Amino acid sequence: MSFVPFKTVAVGGIRLHLSVSDKFKTNVVMAMIQQELAEEKVTQTSLLANVLERGTRSYPSTLQLKQQLESLYGAILFSGTFKRGERQILQVGMELANEVYLPDQVNLLEQGIQLIGELLFQPAIEEDGFLPMYVEAEKKNLQQRMDALKDDKIRYAAQRATEEMCKEEPFALSNLGKPEVIPTITSQSLFTYYQKAIANQPLDLYVMGNVEQEHVVELIKANFPYTSERETKVETKAVGHVVTEVREIVERMDVKQGKLNMGCRTQISMADEDYIPLLVYNGILGGFPHSKLFVNVREKASLAYYASSRLESHKGVLMIQAGIEMGNYKQTVDIIKAQMNALKDGEISDKELTQTKAMLCNQMRARQDRATDMIDYHYHHVLCGKERSLAETIAEIESVTKDDIRRVAEQIQLDTVYFLRDQEEGAANGTA
Repeated sequence: MSFVPFKTVAVGGIRLHLSVSDKFKTNVVMAMIQQELAEEKVTQTSLLANVLERGTRSYPSTLQLKQQLESLYGAILFSGTFKRGERQILQVGMELANEVYLPDQVNLLEQGIQLIGELLFQPAIEEDGFLPMYVEAEKKNLQQRMDALKDDKIRYAAQRATEEMCKEEPFALSNLGKPEVIPTITSQSLFTYYQKAIANQPLDLYVMGNVEQEHVVELIKANFPYTSERETKVETKAVGHVVTEVREIVERMDVKQGKLNMGCRTQISMADEDYIPLLVYNGILGGFPHSKLFVNVREKASLAYYASSRLESHKGVLMIQAGIEMGNYKQTVDIIKAQMNALKDGEISDKELTQTKAMLCNQMRARQDRATDMIDYHYHHVLCGKERSLAETIAEIESVTKDDIRRVAEQIQLDTVYFLRDQEEGAANGTA
């Protein structure tokens, strides 16, 4: 399989990442703006993503904007924010048909890039602020999303575990922001914040599809104020964190099933040489249905409804999750620790290693099937500052040895055990 590369060119203060391919019948245009994950910014950035999507100078009402998207052969507009380590990313993007494959002579790519440029640099405003009706509506929507988190106990427990584990660290912040900040935001204060962010923060623009580089660069120059100077990256702290004591947190709510979360420090980030062995470690521990956690905690011991692990690659954090009966707490924690110790001791079967590598490589190859997945993969490496192509990643995965995994396992330290459980006291079997 051949892999489609990205070529990066500077267009003023904007980094344009271009991938020319006839693999897809659509083009994707996507802008990413980095912001440091900080208490005084996170809520405004989260709100800003949705306010920008409400209207532009040329299409100030949401209805007009939707009509314009319809006129672009049903172009799909999307926006949002997400967390990558201690960075918050504001994303605005569009997927639209490639005019090459249309019977009519239309300039869809030009109109699409023009619209993204307007959304970012010429939003719908009134006097010295965003339109108040949009800001107030999106404040309510953001509050509802925060409230809804409490109804999703798996996500709630994962966020609470992160908050407890990373106290005093920016990573503890939810990507949605803080509910107490929402009422303090006005259309004027949000617009002032927006002006600073759009002018100064690192902006990466992706264009992927069957396009011509020179044509795209000219369109960017025509529709983006590309001459402004801006930061090239957001600085974050190193991931090294020595654990001196494992913290145990128990939170009680009206829940019928316990949510166990165990947070670990890996001391390894995506930029490190040991990152690929860490990927394989996580795959063997809890990334797949054949992994040690699923097999030993759920299948053999019948202790959990689910048991898995996942990596936050930029922060160097590994989180383990299990849904359990209240009385199974201690036994489950003991078995999970035993699986981690087994990896330290090199207790890895040939089947576990081979199957995990195959699953990881298949995941990497599958990214080729979606343009947005390819962009996401490339942007990960822009953020960490280490270029690693899909082909290189697959080759590295295939070369990982049991000794590599054992070396990585020795660095991983359990930091925090968080348990969301019911209101009952003194349940059996050593429950927390």
